[in-house]
Amino acid sequence: MTGKILVLAANGTVGRKVIDALVAKGESVKAATRKATPIAGTDAVAFEYHDSTSYGGALDGVDRMFVLTPGGHLDPVGLLTPIISAATARGIKIVLMTVIGVDADDSIPYRQVELLIEKTGAPFVILRPNWFSDNFQSYWIEGIRHGTIAVPAAEGKTSFIDARDIAESAAAALTSDAFNGRAFNLTGPEALSYGEAAAILSNAIGKSVTYTPVDDETFVGILTGAGAPENYARFLAAIFHPVREGWTAAPTGDVKTLTGHEPRSLETYARDNAAALAS
Repeated sequence: MTGKILVLAANGTVGRKVIDALVAKGESVKAATRKATPIAGTDAVAFEYHDSTSYGGALDGVDRMFVLTPGGHLDPVGLLTPIISAATARGIKIVLMTVIGVDADDSIPYRQVELLIEKTGAPFVILRPNWFSDNFQSYWIEGIRHGTIAVPAAEGKTSFIDARDIAESAAAALTSDAFNGRAFNLTGPEALSYGEAAAILSNAIGKSVTYTPVDDETFVGILTGAGAPENYARFLAAIFHPVREGWTAAPTGDVKTLTGHEPRSLETYARDNAAALAS
């Protein structure tokens, strides 16, 4: 593998960390954002999912690509199919990030994207991460600031994964052919309820944070009240169903398989990001 690696959504929570991991490995990286935002150690390139005229410049000289659906988008098939088709037509290897559990039903849109890639004949690796530890610093940060995380998880548990471990897993998949043609379920090392997670966050930031279970409609109201579009708020509410059913609890060994190290705990995440969580 001698070409460059294209990272889509390069300034996002995962994309930026993927770049950091690749640059640390000495890889040549193209960072794709709408406005070709400069990112240290990369070649910045303008890219827009809905503008096929931006594809050529982004794909030139590339032999591997990291692909994900940016937050807020509800149609991964429509969003990703054109760029995946353009890339695989050039024989570019795709490392695709979807979501844990999507292989349960081929009608799930994220699974349809996986199937699309599998059928192209191009090399690929699929990464299916669990709920991010980093969500406490983004989606749930206002709740933490007010001392209460209110989500419709009931007492369901999740093996939260640190985005750094997702990024390092992606970097491993992008820089080796050993994992080609396989899918990996990325999790943290332990299953935690949101109450247990709140206690860990409390200890890290030195401030009381509690967990309040709510129903879906209350949760949607909280999100829309904070400015989230209702359709996206309802999507987020819907994907808490697997949490309540216990389907996001069991840890896997896939991060270690890819990276050679155990995944970071939520406690490690909270300690490393305590200042931002407490701000």
